[in-house]
Amino acid sequence: MADTAFPPITDTDWPEAAAELRDGFAGRLNVYRTMAHHPALLRAWAPLRGHVVIDNVLGKQFSEVVILRTGVNLGSDYEWNHHVSRGRACGMSDARIASIKGALAGMAPEDAILASAVDELFTAKRLSPATQEGLVNLVGREGMFDVLATVGFYSTLGYILNSCGTPLDDDVAAELAARPLNAT
Repeated sequence: MADTAFPPITDTDWPEAAAELRDGFAGRLNVYRTMAHHPALLRAWAPLRGHVVIDNVLGKQFSEVVILRTGVNLGSDYEWNHHVSRGRACGMSDARIASIKGALAGMAPEDAILASAVDELFTAKRLSPATQEGLVNLVGREGMFDVLATVGFYSTLGYILNSCGTPLDDDVAAELAARPLNAT
């Protein structure tokens, strides 16, 4: 059987076809170092990443709620743990972050609207008219589309992470070892 392991690519083995991305976002995270096994995909990924991660209209905290709940639905430990760190960095409390893993009833109302939309995308493969209305009321029309795009974007990353067994980045692992998620 052929070796199917796709570990994060080191600087030494970084593909020339994506050389300009190594010192930017792609070289900073194991998920993109794994994606570098397909340089053309990584290059195509960069512009969409710019919108979904940086330029979306959701704001940092709502974006993190959507990403965390996507990680929960995918069973992606990498996404969950990485975004625990990112959620903390943008001012979310541990209790709020932990609530995103649980039942909708245990979340703040705005978080529950977002998490419910994520869940609906995974279960029904679409947003119902009622869910669309709730999202538009919360984040606007463009925000609803950013929720859809964020779930799709991070689902693709989650499939890569889960399929390739990508290890958590050392800095995030060290942070969570020193300061585990505290739900209270």
